[in-house]
Amino acid sequence: MSSGSDVTLGSQQPRVSLHPAAEDFADAVEAVELAANYGLVPDPWQEHVLRGWMGRKRDGSLAAGRCGVAVPRQNGKNGSVEIVQLHKMVMQGRRILHTAHEVKTARKAFQRLASFFENERKYPELAELVKEVRRTNGQEAIVLLNGASVEFVARSRGSGRGYTVDDLFCDEAQELTDEQLEALLPTIAAAPSQDPQIVFLGTPPGENAAGEVFARVRAEGVLGRDKRLAWDEWSIPDEMTVAEAVKRWRELAPLTNPALGFRLRMTTVEDELKAMSGEGFCRERLGRWDSIAGNAAISWDAWNDSRGSQPVSDARTVFGVKFTVDGSGVALAAARRPVDGPVYVEAIRQANLGEGTQWLVDWLSERHQRAAQIVIDGKAGVGYLVNALREAGVRNKRLVLLPTLDQILSAHSMFEQAVTMGLLSHGDQPELDDQVRAALKRKIGTSGGFGWDAPDGGSVAMLDAVTLAHWGAKTTKRNPGRSGGAVVL
Repeated sequence: MSSGSDVTLGSQQPRVSLHPAAEDFADAVEAVELAANYGLVPDPWQEHVLRGWMGRKRDGSLAAGRCGVAVPRQNGKNGSVEIVQLHKMVMQGRRILHTAHEVKTARKAFQRLASFFENERKYPELAELVKEVRRTNGQEAIVLLNGASVEFVARSRGSGRGYTVDDLFCDEAQELTDEQLEALLPTIAAAPSQDPQIVFLGTPPGENAAGEVFARVRAEGVLGRDKRLAWDEWSIPDEMTVAEAVKRWRELAPLTNPALGFRLRMTTVEDELKAMSGEGFCRERLGRWDSIAGNAAISWDAWNDSRGSQPVSDARTVFGVKFTVDGSGVALAAARRPVDGPVYVEAIRQANLGEGTQWLVDWLSERHQRAAQIVIDGKAGVGYLVNALREAGVRNKRLVLLPTLDQILSAHSMFEQAVTMGLLSHGDQPELDDQVRAALKRKIGTSGGFGWDAPDGGSVAMLDAVTLAHWGAKTTKRNPGRSGGAVVL
């Protein structure tokens, strides 16, 4: 869309938007009116975001306990933050902790908000509310007479210690680590309002960014199943390649930059295109999420298209066993590789380790003589299982394989390619389907390697076990079952 001959306007609607069900948006309306009195007039897209953050349920509580926005830089996401924080402090008396990855970013946010409270001549009514403005480097804060406050800190391992607040803002969320979040979350556990809220603000993580927390929040926003999450995202589709996005940049930039025509011009975007790498431009200006950082790990369409029947005979059979990282569970899967055609994978069982592993020992020991390989991975339980299998008669040292890290990375890459290229098949297995649909990519190392991950509360152990079995079936040279039909599962 254009206004005049040289001004292109950005889309005010995000490509991805998830807002919890709410009935009362009076706070959002009031926040916009309050901010407008002090020169903060939101763009339409910012008003849309505010409604998601500030909507209330019938009982008066906030509909969204967690909020997030991902939008390319220089589009004004901090303006949305200032409008919300101003309202939370002045009208609601809430206590806020504003965190950022860098000291300079936290300080800049402090200076912008403080400018509304320190200008007695221009905004006397705000100045009258001030009890204290603290400017000590690293301890910047604004404290009001109504009990409200906002404190600004750069994140570290212990940056949440000593704070008890109602609202936690995490700017530069693409750099937020799990360790930092775990240090910060207790700050809102005993929120004075008893209705805490956490807000994540950022851009897609780059290759060297931590990214795990923001990518996880983003994945939940894209899946759209979290009823307490407000998520808005301006981005190009996940499946779009860098080459295609760069070729279509003039068409895509207005869709991913709502501030175009307001604070950002196409000539600036064109200059960035010429200065940046294609990948950097797509991430920083077109909001492209790296497929290694938080996107769906496996194409659901490709997975759905790969359903087929299992080989009846003359198939090399490999079993995969995956112990979960936290030691709470274990999953078992199988893969059959026929002489011709795709490898067929099958999830067999996932169980809590509270049930023990004897069922697993019995199952594998009964079938090991016809299996080509048993691939076992996981920190917890592996040693015990290997010893138990040996005591149960599984003594062939070439049969049981504990893969190296490089082999695990290769297994995941191989599995992804097999699904994408139609070189794998599987049956109808609802539990495995659920894990495939929810799985995310998790960076491993610095050379492009990855594994599977799951949104909070989920599990991908069954998918991991299937991945290990598929890799074993594709790489092992052993085939003890080649003359006697398929192994009975």
